[in-house]
Amino acid sequence: MTKLFLKKNEDRRIQTGHLWIFSNEIARMEGEVNTGDLISVYNSRDIYLGSGFYNKNSLISARLLGKFFADDISVYIKEAIHKANEYRKKVYPGRNSYRLCFSESDFLPGLIIDKYNDTYVLQVYSAGMQKNIGHVIHVLKDELNAKNIFSQNEPYFRKLEGLPEEDEIYLGEIGSESISDGRISYKIDFSDSQKTGFYFDQCDNRKFIERFVKDKNVLDAFCNSGGFGLHAAHAGAKAVTFVDSSETEIENAKENYALNSFKDKAGFVTSDVFDYFEKCIYERKKFDIIMLDPPAFAKSRKSIPTALKGYTKLNKLALSCTSKEGYLATSSCSYHIKEEDFHWAVIKAAQKAGKTVQLIYKNGAALDHPQIPAMEETKYLKFLVYRVL
Repeated sequence: MTKLFLKKNEDRRIQTGHLWIFSNEIARMEGEVNTGDLISVYNSRDIYLGSGFYNKNSLISARLLGKFFADDISVYIKEAIHKANEYRKKVYPGRNSYRLCFSESDFLPGLIIDKYNDTYVLQVYSAGMQKNIGHVIHVLKDELNAKNIFSQNEPYFRKLEGLPEEDEIYLGEIGSESISDGRISYKIDFSDSQKTGFYFDQCDNRKFIERFVKDKNVLDAFCNSGGFGLHAAHAGAKAVTFVDSSETEIENAKENYALNSFKDKAGFVTSDVFDYFEKCIYERKKFDIIMLDPPAFAKSRKSIPTALKGYTKLNKLALSCTSKEGYLATSSCSYHIKEEDFHWAVIKAAQKAGKTVQLIYKNGAALDHPQIPAMEETKYLKFLVYRVL
């Protein structure tokens, strides 16, 4: 196996548990290596740090595997997938659908697997994992009894790794599934859906808001397939309004509302959320609880200032539409936006809206999205709940 040696002191981050080696940290290589091959990593004192996948085309030159890797990648992938699945079965014992594998957090760098009953949807963002995708398919098909396996990648991240953008069907077909998050049922149409089909990362947070919504007038903004609003309806909300700019997602929310047999207390609006809030302000329309789950505003570090202005404006509009003694549940899935900065954006929003707020709860992604403590890159979702005074 080719050896990669780091420059002096560049092992400090790796020693704490970080799993990426960047190109400017490499001192030298010993041996021939191709993109996607396994390499062993050493510090400047020739001390072994771990093994991982190499990519000469990426700023992330090496993605390390877990400490339990020996020398057989097929055995490693099999054990890592089973360990990840057993953990999910423990934390969500009644569910058949969840994020089975969360990339580096499950020591399978660049591999995301979302499980929808017997359908497995993949996202592959490392050349090494793509090279070994056959081992992944074998485990899912022959040991986890998959009936359908296909990829739904985001082209941007494939480009960064120098990988082809086309998705693949590895087994079965791209169809639909009816799933449950433990409380709410959803129909997922994989031929016309965002990401892998469903946002599992907010599952625990959707459950949390149920304690506030009974007999309340609730707004689910950027509703996607309706998760937050459906949980509100389940917990006895007086009325729920679903808003999204995508007509397809509004139709999905309607279908899911009917699927759960909720009746006569929902409104569905296809609109830009900013425009919708402006209209509510003009009409002096208020909601007891507003839930915001927008797409990522910051795609890169350069976009952080603009994104923070966007979050401030959005939350100011929402707070202006929140009734007295109401609640605002607001989210950011922008990795580049840190929790403290997002919190301050809401503070500025409250000041501009003339509201006083109390932070009563904060959380990240659901339990099927574990984090590596030393890797901020594995922590991206911010979920904050404020009481509006």
